Amino acid sequence: MTAILEVSSEWLSLREPEDAAARSRDLALAAAEMLQQKPLNIHDLGSGTGSMMRWLAPLLPGQQTWTLHDWNSDLIEQAAGGIRPLDRDNDPISVCIQPGDLADLRPADLHEASLVTASALLDVLTVDEIQAIVDACLSARCPTLLTLSVTGDVQLSPADERDAAFQRAFNAHQVREAATRRQVGRHGAAIAKRLFADAGWHVRSSTTTWRLDHDRPRLLAEWFEGWVDASLECDAELRAEAAGYRRRRAAEIERGELTARIRHLDLLAWPRG
Repeated sequence: MTAILEVSSEWLSLREPEDAAARSRDLALAAAEMLQQKPLNIHDLGSGTGSMMRWLAPLLPGQQTWTLHDWNSDLIEQAAGGIRPLDRDNDPISVCIQPGDLADLRPADLHEASLVTASALLDVLTVDEIQAIVDACLSARCPTLLTLSVTGDVQLSPADERDAAFQRAFNAHQVREAATRRQVGRHGAAIAKRLFADAGWHVRSSTTTWRLDHDRPRLLAEWFEGWVDASLECDAELRAEAAGYRRRRAAEIERGELTARIRHLDLLAWPRG
């Protein structure tokens, strides 16, 4: 799992403002209404540098303690050592870290959890890893907010006849088998939604969108290059088209003409009763 989830703190920092703009505020506020018992113990899975904590903590009541779970101890130590957000009542939150592989998550790891969260996580997991997370949340019987799972739907404007081929290859790349594991890609949110529903939980979903354009040219450029790189790993036949495709899109980004809409799905699940 660690090889699949390896990301840089620079990339996480670059995408954080767009993540914050895209996530469903309605689902977050609905989760906040469910949190009656205090203090709050919030567990953030695959937390990285803590962007979910910085976005969500100000929307939730105090008193809050966040436990950050991630295999990358460097990232969560950075999160714990950085500037901490205030809760909705303008009081500081507490933070602790729990390094470890999410495939090994157990119900005891979420003991007395008030809320479980994750962001941009489900699509890079395997079915077994999603099952382990859902099982732990079911045992904890607390609301679970899972945001920014990719759906595979990308729209570029102006359109190019090569867009569809690269999108198909990227989506295939996301469900590739690597290092004896097969991640679920764009099916991650649907799998988690079904598992919660099969357990009898309520589930709400919301389509959320990255909107990249001339306001975020660096993020747009880096996202596009990564998108194409992943596509080429899956379909080598696209290499003949890639150089010209990159040149056209780079020129459009430089002129402020290219826009990208990258769809995600946010989920809120909670137990009946």
